[in-house]
Amino acid sequence: MRVISIAGVAAFFLCTHAAMATENYQYRVAFMPDIHFHNVYGEFQDGAFSGLKNSKSGQNAMIRTMYAQLTSTRLFNENYFALRAALDDAGKKGIKLIALPGDFSDDGQSVHIRGLVTLLKEYEQKYAMRFFATPGNHDPNRPFDLPDGEEDFLGQGGKTQRIFSFGAKECTGYQGKTALIPTGAELPTICSEEMVSRGYEYIMQMMAPFGIDPQPEDIYWETPYSSYGQQDYTFDKAKQASDFRQRQYEICAQGTGGAYRQPDYGPCFTVADSSYLVEPIPGLWLLAVDANVYVPREDADLTNPQSAKNFAGSGDAGYNKMLTHKQQVVAWMTSVAMRAKEQKKTLITFSHFPMVEFDNGAAGDLESIFGEGKFQLKRAPKEDTSHALAKTGIGVHVGGHMHFNDTGVRKYPDGSLLFNIQAPSMAAYVPAYKILNFSNRSEIDVQTVILDSVPRFNELFEHYQQEWEHLKATGSPHLWNKAVLSAKDYYDFTNWHITELTRLRFIPEEWPCEIRQMLFSLNGAEMLTLSQLSSHTSYHDVLTVPMSSDRAVCAKGDAPPVRAIGQIYLQKNAAAWQLAQQKAQALAQDAGMTLDQFASWNGFDLAVDFYRLRNADELALRDISAQRLREYQLLTRTLAQSLPAEASALTADSGFEAIFRLRFGSIFSVIDKYLRGNPSRNFHLNSETGEISAR
Repeated sequence: MRVISIAGVAAFFLCTHAAMATENYQYRVAFMPDIHFHNVYGEFQDGAFSGLKNSKSGQNAMIRTMYAQLTSTRLFNENYFALRAALDDAGKKGIKLIALPGDFSDDGQSVHIRGLVTLLKEYEQKYAMRFFATPGNHDPNRPFDLPDGEEDFLGQGGKTQRIFSFGAKECTGYQGKTALIPTGAELPTICSEEMVSRGYEYIMQMMAPFGIDPQPEDIYWETPYSSYGQQDYTFDKAKQASDFRQRQYEICAQGTGGAYRQPDYGPCFTVADSSYLVEPIPGLWLLAVDANVYVPREDADLTNPQSAKNFAGSGDAGYNKMLTHKQQVVAWMTSVAMRAKEQKKTLITFSHFPMVEFDNGAAGDLESIFGEGKFQLKRAPKEDTSHALAKTGIGVHVGGHMHFNDTGVRKYPDGSLLFNIQAPSMAAYVPAYKILNFSNRSEIDVQTVILDSVPRFNELFEHYQQEWEHLKATGSPHLWNKAVLSAKDYYDFTNWHITELTRLRFIPEEWPCEIRQMLFSLNGAEMLTLSQLSSHTSYHDVLTVPMSSDRAVCAKGDAPPVRAIGQIYLQKNAAAWQLAQQKAQALAQDAGMTLDQFASWNGFDLAVDFYRLRNADELALRDISAQRLREYQLLTRTLAQSLPAEASALTADSGFEAIFRLRFGSIFSVIDKYLRGNPSRNFHLNSETGEISAR
């Protein structure tokens, strides 16, 4: 287990990648999940939308608004340039094998898939690279074509442009290739088939050269549904097995169909599965698992089996549903792992979804803060799921989906073990990709490459400037912080993104209103003082917002009014507050700090650091000072010692001090757990012993 010390923070800034670069490795594979490729200079083949003329490139930019980016967990536009930078970096490092573990497109739209294919072919030629893709929940959104679109493209004059496909409710009742629909908005809605979220057939066809189909140079290739083995393998057999019609399986609302189907299952449908195993170079097996699970809805239309509306999305399903609804794929994974061991192949598995929970055991604390079912906790694999996946024998898995940098290790009493490496997204904070360097079949050095400098990252800023000016002139509530446009490099830009995302979306949508008011009202010194306060002050004497059990309702609206909490206590019980300040000052001095240092940051800074650490794990340490970490650690220890005895019994009638200690004690406990995870930047692992160590 990694525990971040202050010395460790210093070492973080001093470490380099030089040691890894000089090693002689048997195999090297780069992993780039969650690209979310948006073809910013793409062209609508129907001419429905021409975009905005860019003065730097001379091309027309087809982009989303900055407000849309700053309220999304991913960037839409600048990742176009980040992908090029990442591939150039990998190419200069001599890496020839690139895995794309899902969400390689924005939402599977034709215009973006075409652009991605063109770019990947360009880099195949430039560096002799090969790409191996497996889909995520955004590619496809559903097994079959889904009418779709976006309401937040950037149009002329900095105005918002809505673009949808026919069949979406915004384009109902219109015929022809394109349409313009006046709606009373600033710009008429555009209808174009380029906005359809394409299903498996189109995406598998377009991505066929990138692992989805076998290539003549492959030594071996198979699917869960092919019937040959290594002994009788031929490229012609593999081509037949890669046919779309040969890669279908039955899935039912209750579980796996086909040979696994139970008598009471239904409705059931036949859908595609793009999983494959490939040996691109002698001895290396890449196991690409299609972990999308599109569960049929109970009210599905059996007369229209290829309707996308018959299926739920796969975003929250993951491996919990793989075990119940794609049992044939899990059985195949077990077979592959067994054969890899027998034949002494180096096996690495990748898919879109994580195989191990990604919050370092903090789920209980997160539920106590945000409420049950919030904070994307349903996306985490259950422990029984992780154990079942460990028993397949695959050993090491690289996933994405969450846009997190994290490492999960599971060792079970039955001898099974599993490494789950969460590779970060280059479309979010911290932008990076992973390189797995194989010394032999069991020993792997993992390197995380941060994308600091991305050429052309600010090429589109002129359009955002116009957007901001328009929002300002119209008094829009969607006005964002213009300082975003002062970002000095791509890394700095993503740091601004997580900061504004916290302000504009995370805090308003996820944080209970009483915590929100405390966040905007308290600084670190006041938090430490409250931890030492011995009084019982009514909650309603301090805060003006309700303490609600209905946190979804409570979370709506603008930032709550700032309360001068220290002044309130000085008016009501000055002696108790001053004594608590003295105790807090003594605590700080004993730890080699001052109370004034705690006063330099506030609750919003704490919330941003909270999300930095959740997203990036130890990669976030460059943006959180060693001094700040020391202060967080003191608050963690202090609040843990003063938590209410009966936390579950807290109500709005409870004292404000008890409510504060419970809520913020949980917050600091989560931060502490994020700081105590496994190494996640540069580390060495042994897939046979389960050992892991930082490098």
